[in-house]
Amino acid sequence: MRVRFLTVLFAVVCLLGTAIRARADQPDLAPNGRGIGTLNHPNNGNGNSQDPPGQAKPGGGGASSNGINYHGGPVLHGTTNVYYIWYGDWSYDVAAPTILTDFASKIGGSPYFNINTTYYDTVGPVSNSVALVKQTTDLNSQGTSLSDTNIKNIVSNAITSGRLPNDSNGVYFVLTAKTINKSGFCNSYCGWHTHASIAGNDIKYSFVGDPARCPANCEEQTVGPNGSGGADGMASIIAHELEESVTDPDLNAWYDRRGYENADKCAWTFGTTYTANGALANMSLGSGAQRRDYLIQRNWVNAAGGYCAQRYP
Repeated sequence: MRVRFLTVLFAVVCLLGTAIRARADQPDLAPNGRGIGTLNHPNNGNGNSQDPPGQAKPGGGGASSNGINYHGGPVLHGTTNVYYIWYGDWSYDVAAPTILTDFASKIGGSPYFNINTTYYDTVGPVSNSVALVKQTTDLNSQGTSLSDTNIKNIVSNAITSGRLPNDSNGVYFVLTAKTINKSGFCNSYCGWHTHASIAGNDIKYSFVGDPARCPANCEEQTVGPNGSGGADGMASIIAHELEESVTDPDLNAWYDRRGYENADKCAWTFGTTYTANGALANMSLGSGAQRRDYLIQRNWVNAAGGYCAQRYP
């Protein structure tokens, strides 16, 4: 009887070992750039519930030692150029352009964006350098109810018309007013990023809607440190999509076993906060009269085992 028990136990252990090895050998789930989810329903955009934010995920395919894996694709090098496309009628929030222009102008060189320098490809690491190059407006050229194709068209039209340059080292943000409906926005995600061939170049672009359209799902606080719950909330989502765009621009570079990109692993977590203008904040950018406070989602440091942080080192 004892021999039979040990034989069965041995067989069970062998089966478990085989299952664990098979799981480890499975390829990582590829991301689709929509892992942010929403404030109340975070997910990785692939139909899987998100693990607790800030927790390392086991690796399965590619280099893995810090809770995130490299899959061979490129990252962005040198200065990342940011372009804003203000879509719709923004007259209801006249402060938004100034708040978000200041944010994109100051995030480069910050201890926060420096987290992205822990990511690299065969050429080298991401640089802590961002420039807001140019902005344009689009008053509903694609209507007020948008699809993914419409977002691509908005970017393509801005480039082919000459309103924005054709820049393969840029990230183009389509920022939609709260009156604009985007399929999936507020329910499945608050923003996303992707890439496409536009006018002969591999163009990286992102959709970010105004959280004022659905404060409960996409707005961390109704009044932000700069006085606009919507624009302050957008700054956090822009940061999230920007850092994923530089470390995984073609959706084939850095992500973990479940398809979470670096910012997904820390989505909707903010670390240590302080009070600024009656609202919560966790970082300041700029100095003197140009200094602003923001509440920005943390990012995943690809070092020391991997962890969520507001700055690096």
